[in-house]
Amino acid sequence: MANFPQGALDVGTAEQAAAAAKVLQSVPELAVDVEADSMHAFRARLCFVQVGTDEDVFLFDTLAPGVTLEGLKPLLQDPAKTKFFHAAGGDLQYLAEAGIRVRGLFDTHRAATLLGWPKVGLADLARERLSVTLLKEHQQSDFSLRPLPEGMRAYIADDVRYLSEIGRQVRAACEQADILEEVLLDCQRMCEDAAGRPEIAPFRPKIPRALPPAERAFQHGVAQALHAKRLLWAERANLPMGRLLSNAALTELLTRPPPNLDRMKRVPGIRGSFVRDHGEETLAILTELKGRAESGTLTNLAEETTRDPNCRKREEALKEFRSAKAVERRVTSSVVLPNSLIESLAKTPPVSLEELGRIPFLGEKRLKLYGKELVALLKSLQ
Repeated sequence: MANFPQGALDVGTAEQAAAAAKVLQSVPELAVDVEADSMHAFRARLCFVQVGTDEDVFLFDTLAPGVTLEGLKPLLQDPAKTKFFHAAGGDLQYLAEAGIRVRGLFDTHRAATLLGWPKVGLADLARERLSVTLLKEHQQSDFSLRPLPEGMRAYIADDVRYLSEIGRQVRAACEQADILEEVLLDCQRMCEDAAGRPEIAPFRPKIPRALPPAERAFQHGVAQALHAKRLLWAERANLPMGRLLSNAALTELLTRPPPNLDRMKRVPGIRGSFVRDHGEETLAILTELKGRAESGTLTNLAEETTRDPNCRKREEALKEFRSAKAVERRVTSSVVLPNSLIESLAKTPPVSLEELGRIPFLGEKRLKLYGKELVALLKSLQ
């Protein structure tokens, strides 16, 4: 039975941050997690970086004056040191925004997913691999609170307390299943993709093409107008956009626009506070765009661009290919070809093994196992 670090060390001053970084310099494997106030603010702040080893747990309070991540930067960017994260996507973006591009990532969530395990949450892995129960009631808490309540402090410490041992066990399972190279390539891709927090994407609802052009124009227009408005309203109120008006609620408004405030109050997902603060303006937008759509003066700027039909054929053929190879190898389909590779290969199909080998994150193993067949398949669909 593995031994786990007891307690946690608060890092709330520059001196404590320097001392913690010095301890971590000699550790070959680190467990890392971050906490932000993303459920409570329009523009979330990085509130904590937790780092765990087999001996210690450090809680870096990134909101404390004088605490920076400069001491952690060379450790997190050293590819020779393994960094165990769980579902690292958002964490990597916060760290990238702070100037840290993580290298040496092993994401236990991604690895467990590629292994095909039915339960891949951190609490699931802790329970099934270590017989440890992790309490998750603070997942949506406000981590900008100071002082941090003791229950929340214990929660963020536990997120890294057991992660190194879980990571080693998941890594060993990947080696046994002969998928470690594919997992590590996916982890490298995650690190490269996390150049910082992305801008908020436009809202693009799925609108049936069978609808009349005027209705399609109306729904697209409402989606664009109310998305822009909710960003403005959310920023003014310092609330997460989805808490003010979720995508599901916005979709309800554009597919079944209410004629008045009383009906708006009954729209699924619409809060009473939203109707009180923004109901009149929302109704005005719906009324204006409905009139413009019916008069034919509303231009549909969001019509889908025509896709290369051969690109779609290549995507479908590649998905069939990976499904067949996954059955042969008894692995998940994404081990053979993850969606990111399918998209890349379908969009710009290589015409030789040399070109295929230059595709980022394909790897030598996939090139050896599937290279000739992939080139031949893609050539047949030019």
